[in-house]
Amino acid sequence: MVQFHKAERKKSRLRLAIAGPAGSGKTYSALLIAFGIGGKVAMIDTERGSGELYAHLGEYDVCEITSPFTPEKYIDAIHEAERAGYGVIIIDSLSHAWAGEGGLLDIHGHIADRSGNSWAAWRKVTPKHNQLVETMLQSPCHIIATMRSKMEYVQVSENGKTTIKKVGMNPIQRDGMEYEFTLFLDLDQEHIATATKDRTSLFDGKFFKPSTETGKALIEWLEHGRAPVQLGQDPENQSEKANQQDHSPKSNVTDKPTSSNGLRILFAKINSFGLSKEAYKEYCYHKYNIQSMKQLSPSQREEQIRILNSLKNPDRLEEFKKILEAQQIPQAPQVVVPPASSDQQAAREFNLF
Repeated sequence: MVQFHKAERKKSRLRLAIAGPAGSGKTYSALLIAFGIGGKVAMIDTERGSGELYAHLGEYDVCEITSPFTPEKYIDAIHEAERAGYGVIIIDSLSHAWAGEGGLLDIHGHIADRSGNSWAAWRKVTPKHNQLVETMLQSPCHIIATMRSKMEYVQVSENGKTTIKKVGMNPIQRDGMEYEFTLFLDLDQEHIATATKDRTSLFDGKFFKPSTETGKALIEWLEHGRAPVQLGQDPENQSEKANQQDHSPKSNVTDKPTSSNGLRILFAKINSFGLSKEAYKEYCYHKYNIQSMKQLSPSQREEQIRILNSLKNPDRLEEFKKILEAQQIPQAPQVVVPPASSDQQAAREFNLF
């Protein structure tokens, strides 16, 4: 008989994914978060021993996996860490199980070559992938998995000079993998994290550098099941709440106000995609009927954050480039906005959400 019961969030284990391009700080961030969570930390290292380069950060143990990177090797390592009593397991990196030598794509290719049927080959590969996912989801340990991001190089003009920057696009994993995690963080080249999926609501719409405080905030949420609080408040101004014994999770996450710092983040993202800063400003002027970027409201900034994050999809990036190219940039924004052309109207209506 089907029955319903009152919904109640219970204590749970962390399922965190951290994706980013080379040099964004995935391993470093994973370790700091793990130390903030506490307990024994185990790292499953597929990066040829690079996981041990951070031993100065704290105490943790390493198990190295070499090619072929079959899902079975990951599963065996996870089970061994569970038996050894580790509290946090870092998988660095999960991308090798998908695209590494002997990974799922390799397995699929070999089967397809023998059978001549690529679609039928997935019937044998998908169960292996699902088994690895289930092993992570059912683990009694906290799981932190890093993933490499697909790389793209763009030209950026800064102060009259043209430079080349690398931009992380989609994570190297099977499509839809992000749905399996409680929290999915994207790191950029400045080591700044944004949450593209966040069931905790702790980091939604925030820009921050992961630290041990991030782990402490997560374990507080996981263990106590309390509603998340407003983050980014000055701890020196919290004495009154401290006297009231407020034990809500704290973090070093910063909520971006209407300030030059918030605009700096937006413009940094624009530069990372090789887009025109002036055309982007004009796009915002028309879309929100404002005269200055400082007039963006918090909700408008959050909308722009979502739009700019979505540009990691190459098709959306090309679409947005065309919209910006259609902008007619005046010398200075006017109080009265003239009637828009069809291209400018399309720019105002560009909203991926």
